[in-house]
Amino acid sequence: MRRHALSLLAGLLGTLVAPLGLAAETPLTVGDAAPAFTLPDQQGESRSLADYHGQWLVLYFYPKDDTPGCTTEACSFRDNINRLIAQDAAVLGVSMDSVASHAEFAREYELPFPLLADPEGEVVERYGALSDFLVVKFAKRQTFIIDPVGNIAKIYRKVNPEEHVRDVLDDLKVLRGDT
Repeated sequence: MRRHALSLLAGLLGTLVAPLGLAAETPLTVGDAAPAFTLPDQQGESRSLADYHGQWLVLYFYPKDDTPGCTTEACSFRDNINRLIAQDAAVLGVSMDSVASHAEFAREYELPFPLLADPEGEVVERYGALSDFLVVKFAKRQTFIIDPVGNIAKIYRKVNPEEHVRDVLDDLKVLRGDT
């Protein structure tokens, strides 16, 4: 009887929170194949996961162009781009902002890597990085390191914009076997 009541309660809770975007799908884990995507960058050029086959990819999701935390994170990736390239890693930023918004953000802060526009949040959602509060949707600040064959090698669910790139660089060394 108790097990049945708990099952009913779990089902009811799932029904209540699903419309709020809080329903838990099976999250991606290390070792999973990275979900494929094709999205436009700030120049309107299509970028796909397959374009980065054979190299490491740092795919970072962020809430909004030109906001304090997002600017700090983007500029930190910019300032460390040569160190990332030296580790055979490319960087892609993804948010639900438009191509035009990304173009302005990249121009203003001289960002040397693509920012991908996912205004419908489809890719953001596939990676489990969607915050959906009915009328407001945005990408959570999360990062995935994808290995050269397309599998997820590292996931950062909680990101401190000031320290994140340092962690990514350290983890890339370990993942590549450089330590």
